[in-house]
Amino acid sequence: MENALGNTSIMLCYNPLDTTHKSVWSLGNPLGSPTSLLFFQISLITIVTQFLYACLKPLGQTSLVSQILGGLVFGPSLLGHKKMLTDILFPLKGSLVLHTMANFCINFFFFICCVKMDATTVLKAEKQAITIGVSVFSLTFGVPLGLAFALKTYVSMDKTLSDSLPMIAISQSLTVFISISVLLSELKILNTDVGRLTLSSAMFSDVISFSMTVVLFAVLQGKTVNMLKLVWIILSIIALLVVIIYVMRPTIVWIVNRLNGTPIDEFCMLFIFLCVLTTALFSESIGQHSAMGPIILGLAVPEGPPLGTSLISKMETVACGFLYPIYLAVSGLQTDVFKINIRSTWIVTIIVLVSFIVKIGAVMLPGYYYNVPMKDCFVIGLLLNGRGIAELTMYNIWKEDKILTEQEFSLMVVSILVINATIAPLIKFLFDPSAQYHSGKKCSIQHTKRDSELRIMVCIYKDENIPTMLNILEASCASTESNVTAIALLLVELLGRSRPILVAHQQHGTLQSTPCNSTQLDNALKQYVTLNEGCAYVQSFTSISDFNTIHDDVCLISLDRGANMILMPFHKRWEIDGTVEINNRAIQTVNIKVLERAPCSVGILIDRGILSCSPSLLLAKAPYYVAVLFIGGADDAEALAYASRMSRHECVNVTVVWFLVFGEENSKDRKRDSDLVDEYRYYNVGNKRFEINEEVVKDAIELSSCIRRRIDYFDLVMVGRWHSQSILLHGHDQWSECPELGVIGDMLASQDFVTKASILVVQQQRMGVRLVKNNLNVMPNQRDQLAHGVLMDETRTTSCTISVNT
Repeated sequence: MENALGNTSIMLCYNPLDTTHKSVWSLGNPLGSPTSLLFFQISLITIVTQFLYACLKPLGQTSLVSQILGGLVFGPSLLGHKKMLTDILFPLKGSLVLHTMANFCINFFFFICCVKMDATTVLKAEKQAITIGVSVFSLTFGVPLGLAFALKTYVSMDKTLSDSLPMIAISQSLTVFISISVLLSELKILNTDVGRLTLSSAMFSDVISFSMTVVLFAVLQGKTVNMLKLVWIILSIIALLVVIIYVMRPTIVWIVNRLNGTPIDEFCMLFIFLCVLTTALFSESIGQHSAMGPIILGLAVPEGPPLGTSLISKMETVACGFLYPIYLAVSGLQTDVFKINIRSTWIVTIIVLVSFIVKIGAVMLPGYYYNVPMKDCFVIGLLLNGRGIAELTMYNIWKEDKILTEQEFSLMVVSILVINATIAPLIKFLFDPSAQYHSGKKCSIQHTKRDSELRIMVCIYKDENIPTMLNILEASCASTESNVTAIALLLVELLGRSRPILVAHQQHGTLQSTPCNSTQLDNALKQYVTLNEGCAYVQSFTSISDFNTIHDDVCLISLDRGANMILMPFHKRWEIDGTVEINNRAIQTVNIKVLERAPCSVGILIDRGILSCSPSLLLAKAPYYVAVLFIGGADDAEALAYASRMSRHECVNVTVVWFLVFGEENSKDRKRDSDLVDEYRYYNVGNKRFEINEEVVKDAIELSSCIRRRIDYFDLVMVGRWHSQSILLHGHDQWSECPELGVIGDMLASQDFVTKASILVVQQQRMGVRLVKNNLNVMPNQRDQLAHGVLMDETRTTSCTISVNT
């Protein structure tokens, strides 16, 4: 039968006596059972979408594109066009169950996304974000809507398209926080300045968008009900808000407070699940979409630990990794490109394209006023054009309410697919997050003048790293001639929130200022400044972010504060009984990314302080023994430069162990290394705390034996990360458990290498394609300057080579 819009409606009748869904052993068809059919459909959709994602990811595509395409493959646009395949894979009798499952999925996905969202940050949004959010919404609401009415007036089109065109234009003004957050996370640019400004702008714009959507639903309901019933609809929405905010939220908070800091129990989780289902039911009952209640409830639930963190840890994988793709695929299943005609396509294309361009312009106008680079404005505009599951949900609702026909629905799904497939690779091409960290200046310790200020950035993940990090800071020798500025960054994994936070613990020009939330770190830094009054200064920050992108904050702060070296914690922890545990495997990835992008030198600290029980250099002023294993290369030169500075400290004794390859006395590398070592030897003449020992070795076995024999005499051993090809590395370079440490560092950090000494693996600052050239043929009065300017050969990668003129 046909409805008023000309669409064909099909009535399905189920026979309760049907027994065709018997097991295969009973010669029945397992897919005749709704349960078995649902399992089969979900499994098939998951396999195909994951396969498509694996194929499209190298092309820069996001998961949303592959998941919608996964539905399109089985829908009437492709395989579903063949009736035989449709009857087997996605028969009509299973559509109701699949669609119900998809709607169930979307409720929990929206709930989890809104739990991550900190609603209070909207009130604290920067002026830039507020202005951009208002500009984007107002311009993309007015211009496309005006264009839609103009097209209706002057262009002939289908009546159904004419009726729905204003709604399609209005939908282009929506900038949904959830969709933008998912896009930023997949592109891994949440922690960049562009990512933060985009997310803040989307969050503020979404407040307006969500309010408009609720009103729009009420208005659409008003077309089919009288004014009195419309008033009741509005009052019921207000009642739902009151119940969630003043009944459900206080009850949830009360239950959590009763736990007194213990982990969230099963009763609390079940109560929250029940609240999600109840609010969804109530929303559906009052004429709204079922997702409205879970969205409001998610915003009302306290984000972050303990509740938000527990909810995310228990539900995120299922909601975001499993339930979310099902809804996207089901939307693709309902898309039929064969019902789209050419005239409708170009009309909708004009609306979508104009909206796309207007949104970019709406970002550039306030961006120009606030002096935001135009390239960044363009990228932000592209990001705010991102579409996602929220828009798909809205189009599905409009399709169910007959606002969109199958043609218009298919057009909008295809537009989402095309827009996301375009902007994701375009953003990756235009915006390189690491480019902002290329300062072009020499920031390494070797290239810092002797009496200039030294800036050391220490990154803290666990409090147990603080004593050893503090010893290294103190060993850096703060003096009136050469001050030391310690830049402390506390790394906190983002749990239960979607918006990363970077705060300063002192007044800062652009970052929010707040007291330090780590008492032990705060006390240690105050102690360091007090005992080095007038010579040492401290700046501290906290980054709360996902560990996939937290390296951006590390590099951003080091560039902003002009650090000479970043000290990163190793991802393994040594216990007092000598056993080794992995703190967090993600820390290893963070270290690798920092090594690749850092605008200065980097040191990775393998902290074994708990084994040696080394006293505090800051408080006890006990002797502190440092060794430098010098084989050659720019990284060893950086370690040597740092150790030379440490030797100025009255309690620090530095021993440089220079490994010489037997039989290579006249090689070019030996001459270059000799010139460098001689410079530091000359510079430290008369300093009894600095000595250089030469060890002649033939191969890697002798090198390893010599290191094992000497290493336990020291509290700290420093070594470069990378060394040029040498016979001394043969055998050790055949395997590597931790590539971020280099060959020697990996050997020293191995559990098989028994020692109580902490290890600092050093990488000198990488500068573009070539590092600065230096001439070794200088006059004696230039020796002091030379000790901070010699560079070594480095040919580890094609992107970074170091050459020396002789």
